[in-house]
Amino acid sequence: MPMSTIDRQFVKIAEGPVHLRRLAGPGRPLLLFHPSPNSSRGMVPVMQALRAAGSDADLIAVDTLGNGDSPPPMPEVPDIAYFADAMLRLMDAMGIAHADLYGAHTGARIACELAGRRPERVERVIFQGISDFDEAVRAKRLEAYAPAMEHDDYGRQFLWAFNFVRDQALHSPYFLRDPEHRLMNRAVPDAASLHGAAMDVLKSLTSYHKPYRAAFAYPTSARIGAVRAPVLFIRSATHPPHIAEAADRLAAMMQDARVAPTDGSPMQEANAIVRFLRRG
Repeated sequence: MPMSTIDRQFVKIAEGPVHLRRLAGPGRPLLLFHPSPNSSRGMVPVMQALRAAGSDADLIAVDTLGNGDSPPPMPEVPDIAYFADAMLRLMDAMGIAHADLYGAHTGARIACELAGRRPERVERVIFQGISDFDEAVRAKRLEAYAPAMEHDDYGRQFLWAFNFVRDQALHSPYFLRDPEHRLMNRAVPDAASLHGAAMDVLKSLTSYHKPYRAAFAYPTSARIGAVRAPVLFIRSATHPPHIAEAADRLAAMMQDARVAPTDGSPMQEANAIVRFLRRG
């Protein structure tokens, strides 16, 4: 299937114009929800790989409210149910009755909640990087991972944003900089990728933390059983151990779920997704 152009669009909901990237196709829409603290920019390699793997889906990657070029969420402390509702309202505004969902990390929790709340709107779900936390880990992440930031007279936010995204490639979580938490199974992104990630954070400097904190507070294990659609878990060789373990554990809690191990490359992931979406 030939590659086509990824367009950028804005679709208005109550919070304002939501930004998305779209690789149009004749097939059923596949909505892609990105991880924090990025934007739909990070979904471009996945979209391109899906098309190269033969997917004809209408690929729609959305900037989560509070990230990228989308407006901030309305509540001061939004939860994942709020973000899921915003994506449902986006579907309504776009005239999308049914869709497949792909979610990575924060985006996976949004996809989980949307599929669980509105099963009649969701055909199939792909999770990448979804996990859960015990209460001690959740409390520490809520406290330390995503500090609220403000614009600074001396531009300190620019240095912070670059180090914030770079350090996430070095340790998991990034603020525990000891050998036990060192990431040894993936390369540090190149300079252009780090620049793009830092710019995503800077665009949403005063709201980037809201989807993050909603994701940390989300009770994945308690909510994932509400998903009735067939589910594919992507288990990447580049995931931290707790995320890799979670794929098998969470899949076992569901009615119709399978796990696809990959080497972490967009092409292997895309091939697994295309096989899953074509099943049956």
